[in-house]
Amino acid sequence: MKSDLAVVICNLKKLNFISLTMDFLDFHHHKPHQIGIYNLNLNEEIPSGKFSVGLHPKDITENWKSDFEKIKTISLSENCLAIGECGLDGLIDIDEKLQNEIFQAHIFWAEEIKKPIIIHCVRRFSQVLHYKTAKVSLIVHGFNKKENIAQELLEAGFYLSFGYAALENLSLQNVIKNIPIQRLFLETDDSDFDIIKLYEKVSEIKSIPLENLKNQMWENLNHIVKNG
Repeated sequence: MKSDLAVVICNLKKLNFISLTMDFLDFHHHKPHQIGIYNLNLNEEIPSGKFSVGLHPKDITENWKSDFEKIKTISLSENCLAIGECGLDGLIDIDEKLQNEIFQAHIFWAEEIKKPIIIHCVRRFSQVLHYKTAKVSLIVHGFNKKENIAQELLEAGFYLSFGYAALENLSLQNVIKNIPIQRLFLETDDSDFDIIKLYEKVSEIKSIPLENLKNQMWENLNHIVKNG
C-alpha cells in the first residue's frame, strides 16, 4: 500500500507538478514561471503552467457579465486549478451589493465545475463568512488579520494562505503557530521575495522540519484540488 505522501505525489504528477519533491509550493503568485498557482490576468493567454482565474473586485466594470463569461470559458482549462482571486473589498468604490452578486456568481460556477476558490477579502470578513456553506474549498489568500478572525474562518471551514507579512508580523506569526497545518498555505502574491524564506520562518514558528512543511503544503493542495 502506498504511503499518504506517495499518493499525493502520484496525484500531483497527474497535474504535471512533476518536480514537486524539489520545489516549494507558492500557493498564489503573479510570476508566470513560479511553481504553484499563477494569478492569471483576464487578458492574458492561457499559460502552460497551473493558474487560477477570477474577477478581482477592483476590476469590476459595467462589462462584468461578459468578463465573467470569459472567466467561465478559461476556467474549463485543465491547467486552471482554482477560481479567483475574487471576493469582497471594503476599500474600493464598487457597490457592495454588486460585489456580493459577482462573488456569489463565482461560487456557483466553482461549485458547478468543482474547483476551489481563492478569496480576496479586505475589511469584509463578516460578509465572507456568509458564504461558508459553499460546496467547494474556500481559501482566503494574503491573510493578515488578528487571531479571532482567523479562528472564525477556521471554524467555518476556510483555509488561510499567508504571505510576506508573516516574515515580520509577530501577531500574525502567533496565528500561524496555532493554525492547524492542514488548513495552511504559503504564498508570495505580488511581493518580490523568495518563498523559501517564508517556509523557513513558518518551519521555525511551528517547530517542524522544513521538508515536512513543504510536503504538507503539497498535500493540502492535493486535498482542495481533489475535493473541489
